Amino acid sequence: MKNLNLTNDFVFKKVFGKKGNESILKDLLEAILKIKIKKIELQAEVELERELIDDKTGVLDIEATIDDNTIIDVEMQMRNQYNMKERSLFYWAGLYYTGLKKKEEYKENKRVITINIVNFDMFKEGPYHEKIELRREYKNILLTNKLEIHFIQLSKFLKEGQEEKDKKMWQWLTFICNKNRKEVERVMKENKEIEKANEELEYLTGDDAVRRIAFLREKAERDYISNMSGAREEGAKKAKIEIAKAMLAEGMEKEKIIKITGLTEEEMEEIIKSK
Repeated sequence: MKNLNLTNDFVFKKVFGKKGNESILKDLLEAILKIKIKKIELQAEVELERELIDDKTGVLDIEATIDDNTIIDVEMQMRNQYNMKERSLFYWAGLYYTGLKKKEEYKENKRVITINIVNFDMFKEGPYHEKIELRREYKNILLTNKLEIHFIQLSKFLKEGQEEKDKKMWQWLTFICNKNRKEVERVMKENKEIEKANEELEYLTGDDAVRRIAFLREKAERDYISNMSGAREEGAKKAKIEIAKAMLAEGMEKEKIIKITGLTEEEMEEIIKSK
């Protein structure tokens, strides 16, 4: 039986967001943030299965606190909804706002880091892993370290990721993408936490309920892409028809309109009849 895909957000949360798997998430975060983490605490799990019965496209993220002073939010996102910058900032703001308890001073607010792992090119230029901070215009001085947003673009990693530049990050992303089985087997031998993550993935693969929900998530993604494609095609066809009508109104010959717009002769006849 083929393993489930870690690029499925439901499967990703099941592996990295499960109580008892803190060491797996810790190792991944250390690779991304380039820090050593002493303590990690996962947010209490929600009943994902019940949540997804009515909403197969809702956002599934992982929230954790590291070393008691930093809130981390990790999201796996495979579909480009063209709102990731705004959505990530909105999530960051929500976590920062709710992180301050009553009677605490502003300076006591926890640092908040959001990590977005996406399977599309978030930015045309730049490396596959980018960190965004809040800086002053004057000499690019860091204003505060309490805002940090990461974008990890798997599509770029598969094209340009090099082991020599960042071995630990390369190991984890190679495992998550799972495009080269020999390399995946190698990184599992080199990193015990990746081996543990693979064992969890194999266990989940045998769970019929998990497989069903993972399938529904992927189906929802495919349906969304198909519907968007259909909508774009329909919009393009309507635009051609409107252009053809305008050309007809100007007295342009039918054959010339067909050549310019790409409409069929049957479609042109329908337009002429409708007028």
